[in-house]
Amino acid sequence: MIKIGICDDEQQMRKTLRQMLEQVLQLRGTDHQISEYGSGEELTAGISYLDTDILFLDIEMKNLDGIETAKLLRKKGMKGIIIFVTAYPDFVFQGYEVHAFHYILKPYRKEKIEEVLNQALNELKLSKEQYFVIEQKARIIRIPLTQTIAFSSDRRKVLALLKEETIDFYGKIDEIYRELPTCFIRTHNRYIVNLNYVTTLEKDRCILGTHSFPISRTFRQELETAFARTMLK
Repeated sequence: MIKIGICDDEQQMRKTLRQMLEQVLQLRGTDHQISEYGSGEELTAGISYLDTDILFLDIEMKNLDGIETAKLLRKKGMKGIIIFVTAYPDFVFQGYEVHAFHYILKPYRKEKIEEVLNQALNELKLSKEQYFVIEQKARIIRIPLTQTIAFSSDRRKVLALLKEETIDFYGKIDEIYRELPTCFIRTHNRYIVNLNYVTTLEKDRCILGTHSFPISRTFRQELETAFARTMLK
């Protein structure tokens, strides 16, 4: 599901933008959830922004304007796409400081909304392929898959072994495996490894640099086939 936020202190503008977005998303068949915020203060007060994939943010808002809101969101850890909306083209260049993805001028044109939204969705697809995201209570964890060596499970907890750190969270290894890209493969009921880090396959061990994981008979043939395929690339 794609999570979209609209932050604008004009209710009619929020309504108009929401209707246009929903038309495009429905035509694409994209499962989505749209949340509205009437001010920068309302948006930054909670934590919903942390898992917002795409945020349409009005620049000219009272008190906390869009630029300052975006700076605060980035400081608090928001990684989603920010698209500024504004009636004044002169404000557009201020967006680079907060890594704004695009901007849309008011009044809204459906063609422009569709163009920018499709670009954002395509960008989002690429970025989501590089991260594994876990939502747990009051925190959202983004695990960079290109830096992930392996996942291991211990009852209800899962440990993600990265190049520079380890991250633990609650989850089921079966469910995690179904969501990972094809470069990840199981060696055992409790272990998933990133083939890009595998250096050696022994009879009953999978070696990833200084790390070693057991290979069970159930997964050995599939692992060997996948490893051989990576060697041919």
